[in-house]
Amino acid sequence: MSDSTVRTTCPYCGVGCGVLATRAADGTVAIAGDPDHPANRGRLCSKGSALGETLSLEGRLLEPLVDGEAATWDVALDLVAHRFSESIAKHGPESVAFYVSGQLLNEDYYAAHKLMKGYIGSANIDSNSRLCMASSVAGHKRAFGTDTVPGNYEDIELADLVVLVGSNLAWCHPVLYQRLVAAREKRGTKVVVIDPRRTATCDIADQHLAIAPDSDVALFNGLLVTLTGANAKNNAFIVNHTSGFREAFEAASRMPISAIARQTGLTQLALREFYDLFARTERVVTIYSQGVNQSMSGTDKVNAIINCHLATGRIGRPGMGPFSVTGQPNAMGGREVGGLANILAAHMELGDPKHREIVQRFWGSPHVADKPGLKAVDLFDAIGTGRIKAVWIIATNPVDSLPEADRVRAALAACPFVVVSDVERHTDTTAFAHVLLPSAAWGEKDGTVTNSERRISRQRSFLALPGNARPDWWQMAQVARRMGFADAFAWSQPAEIFVEYAAMTGTENAGSRDLDISAHAAIDQVLYNTLAPFQWPQPQGTASSETRFFADGKFFTADRRARFVATPISQPAAATSPELPLLLNTGRIRDQWHTMTRTAKTPRLTSHIAEPFVEVNPVDATRLGLKSAELVSLANAHGTVVMRLLITDRVAPGTVFAPIHWTDQIASNARVDKLVGSNVDPVSGQPALKFAAVRLAPFAARWFAYATAVSRPAVDGLGYWALARSKAGWSVEIADVIDCDDGHALIERLWPSLAQCREVLAYHDRTRGEMRFALFDGHKLSATLFLAPCPVACARGYIAEQIGQTFDDANSRYRVLAGRPGAGTPDVGPIVCACMEVGRNTIIGAIRGGCVTVEAVGAATRAGSNCGSCRAEIGGLIHAAQLAHAG
Repeated sequence: MSDSTVRTTCPYCGVGCGVLATRAADGTVAIAGDPDHPANRGRLCSKGSALGETLSLEGRLLEPLVDGEAATWDVALDLVAHRFSESIAKHGPESVAFYVSGQLLNEDYYAAHKLMKGYIGSANIDSNSRLCMASSVAGHKRAFGTDTVPGNYEDIELADLVVLVGSNLAWCHPVLYQRLVAAREKRGTKVVVIDPRRTATCDIADQHLAIAPDSDVALFNGLLVTLTGANAKNNAFIVNHTSGFREAFEAASRMPISAIARQTGLTQLALREFYDLFARTERVVTIYSQGVNQSMSGTDKVNAIINCHLATGRIGRPGMGPFSVTGQPNAMGGREVGGLANILAAHMELGDPKHREIVQRFWGSPHVADKPGLKAVDLFDAIGTGRIKAVWIIATNPVDSLPEADRVRAALAACPFVVVSDVERHTDTTAFAHVLLPSAAWGEKDGTVTNSERRISRQRSFLALPGNARPDWWQMAQVARRMGFADAFAWSQPAEIFVEYAAMTGTENAGSRDLDISAHAAIDQVLYNTLAPFQWPQPQGTASSETRFFADGKFFTADRRARFVATPISQPAAATSPELPLLLNTGRIRDQWHTMTRTAKTPRLTSHIAEPFVEVNPVDATRLGLKSAELVSLANAHGTVVMRLLITDRVAPGTVFAPIHWTDQIASNARVDKLVGSNVDPVSGQPALKFAAVRLAPFAARWFAYATAVSRPAVDGLGYWALARSKAGWSVEIADVIDCDDGHALIERLWPSLAQCREVLAYHDRTRGEMRFALFDGHKLSATLFLAPCPVACARGYIAEQIGQTFDDANSRYRVLAGRPGAGTPDVGPIVCACMEVGRNTIIGAIRGGCVTVEAVGAATRAGSNCGSCRAEIGGLIHAAQLAHAG
């Protein structure tokens, strides 16, 4: 490994992949997977592979701002400390709040938790992990007595059956997906996917159960009953190590299989096939994610799954157990260090007086919060009603990600004092900051994260802090000192925070708590710098090892027995009606992350899907008179969004799917969570983000345009727009309900700085109502505009690549107006494989050349040869070509 190479950890999903970052002399950073990291063994997904392309300082916040004006750190921090102290003095500690993020490192999280719960004395600190994993936390605690993930990633490879519930593993956790694919090919592992939508993960499924939304509890209750009838339950494990089986079984037995079939929308035959497969297979891993958690019955769904594993004793042994995969890089770590409103650090309970005493003694703090704080949805409701007077938002974007997002925006607009710590100057949330603090970004931050299998890894810095950016832990420690708590926040390095936290995990523990990493409680800076990935627990005096929990039947409840939890059937969060006939499901797409503040910086990741879209079943599209690629509005009482229509049978009739990623920074009106109501799971407080009743209608655009340019266009005020980065600048999709008769005027509006280009070529087909423009600055192409009365058909990838290129003769310049390459010039088409930047047309060419398998296409084009998340799409192209040939 080069001396300039730094071992660090990916900042995206909860897989926690190891990354090798190598700085070149020109300042660029080469990214590779770390072959020695046990989570990924050298593999990276498309997002991880492109990390080096997201490190630019464009758009970065580089100095503190107070009311929009530059300020020194002292001025900004003094103001934050003063306003928080003032609010506490006048209105009490419950008048202030922190809202933090799974993007934080453990050290950042710990500092925030300590300040709020131990020194301010309120538990009003919650995390955006409440939006993705709270139901899993609650389900674990109800069943196990603590928030413990029992197994390891290795179990995916050792299982004979892997059941994926509400998890599009291929797109959301691609490296784990590839480990499953390899196991399937090597061992013949069976795969069942349970998801209302046919996702890319279904490509490897032996059975896809397209259940009706929110019917998971019924499905797994039926499985529990079947396991008992099939004599698959482990009586010895139930009797010796659990309680509550009878009550859980009786609740599950109230619905016969015929009723389960009606509720889930599945046939009784499909149910029996799944139940029989599960019953007769000893080594079963059930992986679940947001499709389970983001529900009003999310905690019951988790417990219904765990019940089946407890009933069979298939837990904590190699190749078996329930497995929650987290969405963020440190969602697990945040739960461990107390980043949620209802817990303390080190898996101690806020409601347990003994645990509060341990924490207070350890910190030497004046008091520890003695009641749960406000969970995310309630927290922002309290901001809106004025109960919370000051809020500090760190590394997250709640104006986009919370339900009823417009209500969140209004709450922040009315809040007397809003502090936002972020790496970006302009987000939909930073717009409401009275004080804006510049944070360190990935590559600049130094600390630890915990992945979904309880593995703690180092995120190491390999870039200098730009401008006046500072780590989040430093910001919180500085404010704490200014509030009078200097001795407790005297850290100078993140290693000191990690050591303090590690010591806390072992304090008065002696095996009574699952989380113990006190083996690291005395390490110094050198050992912290070289800390290798390790899995907890690792108590003092022990070495790092691969661990599982609960195979011995010992849990962390008062009597050390696991709890079966009765899971009655509940109603979905949203019901359709004649006025709102469609059920909206939301989620992620393959190449984007959260609100795209990082991933939107590289054209490699925007080239696969460049604008917000909604998937609609052909039956519904026909009924509504909608056509493919037109713009449509989705609306309900909470708001309206406008998106591109994608007609597909991946979604069932009566349901639609839209991604969560687009914000007001990159699209005119696509903040999809504004449509989702604030319904939450009563146990976990997690919002039901995947359930909203909506109506769909055409967006009555009079014209459409596709444009590219070397500079960002001025799009404000247009009816519809969606921006994306291109290799030499920007591309934008535009539409409006107002006529556009003058293309020259539109160009001047979009790019005033380009209006004086020395040469403007134009083409106008009055019969078809089409206009095309190419703007040249000397010999270089500066911008193009293609305008039509219907969605523009052109080779977008080809056109975008021409921007900034030199065109020496008139003929070549006029060819730009054709909107597609001429003879002999390849058009790769829309990108399918973002890792290797392989386009659709290239793949089709390989198929026509005789490649009839995904592997053959990969050998010929490299498509699908890295993270593999595009393999399903490649397989679909092969299948379509075979059907066309057969016809």
